[in-house]
Amino acid sequence: MVSCRPMSQSAKSMNDLFLRACRGETVERPPVWMMRQAGRYMAEYRALRAQHDFLTLCKTPELAAEVTLQPVRALGVDAAILFADILLPLEAMGAELRFQKGDGPVFPNPVRNRDDLERLQHPDVEGTLGYVFDAAREVRRRLAELPRPVPLIGFGGTPWTLAAYLVEGGISKHHAHLLAWSYGDPEGMLRLLDRLADVSIEYLRGQVEAGAQAIQLFDTWGGLLDAERWRRLAMPSVVRILESLPDVPRIFYIRDAAHLLPILAELPAEVLSVDWRMPLDAVRAIIDPLQPTGPKKALQGNLDPGALLGPIDEIRRRTRALLQAGSGGPHIANLGHGIFPMTPVENARAFVETVQEG
Repeated sequence: MVSCRPMSQSAKSMNDLFLRACRGETVERPPVWMMRQAGRYMAEYRALRAQHDFLTLCKTPELAAEVTLQPVRALGVDAAILFADILLPLEAMGAELRFQKGDGPVFPNPVRNRDDLERLQHPDVEGTLGYVFDAAREVRRRLAELPRPVPLIGFGGTPWTLAAYLVEGGISKHHAHLLAWSYGDPEGMLRLLDRLADVSIEYLRGQVEAGAQAIQLFDTWGGLLDAERWRRLAMPSVVRILESLPDVPRIFYIRDAAHLLPILAELPAEVLSVDWRMPLDAVRAIIDPLQPTGPKKALQGNLDPGALLGPIDEIRRRTRALLQAGSGGPHIANLGHGIFPMTPVENARAFVETVQEG
């Protein structure tokens, strides 16, 4: 089992509740933020999106910073997460990326075998993705001007999740090409994942150097794999990325992967973020006994994002139940996946306020 490292202290002038909870310190209440909190459910975001396409928002530091800060101002969340997209490193590696209305991200020339893999480059990360680092610096500057500054989270996708989009050519229902390659030529798949990890390490370290105070790694499609195959295929590159990060809290999010919890307890991450399918006390009952020494992992999550479409009284009731389920150890309140774009802002605010009221 890989041990977790202690984190350095955050600035005294900052509301560092989130960072302290990540480190497993005693906090006065759980901090709260939401995955995809900067986005389409907010009128302010839609106004910007009406003027600019998605990639322009990502690649213009001033716009990306504004979108990052919108939920901080509107909802009072305890952390900001940098506005970007997990697929940007693939574009930097030479894979053409388009965002098409109704289809989401599209790679017109997918990578589906070892020969295709040779088309990928190892980019000058600063030169090709420097706009993300500039956005992080701009966010930190603007956060410092707020009456209640909060920490900034950077993020990236795991190599397996990046491969899921690159190999399929976009969003897929069955992931037939990805799974076929992983079964038919696992060594070739591992070569692709290693290439993606190399770039991800530079990319995430660059975010930290630019001001990100924690990093969340998203494994959206890890649940496609059984435990043996996740350990063999997905885990090595994940561990390599997490171990490469500087002295910041590391958050690992995985979706639809209750069957992987015993393995996830081994990861060198301070925080394990899980979806809504299993209560947090049940998650803790599995992973805590597997960590007999050292600090226990903080858990992040895990309200069903669909609950935010219900009545506010029900949102508050479910949020209080979430806080109770998470009370057995360090807990960061969040959703079990990204907020739905049709979520009313007042419903998101009810979730945040209920957590902050205790």
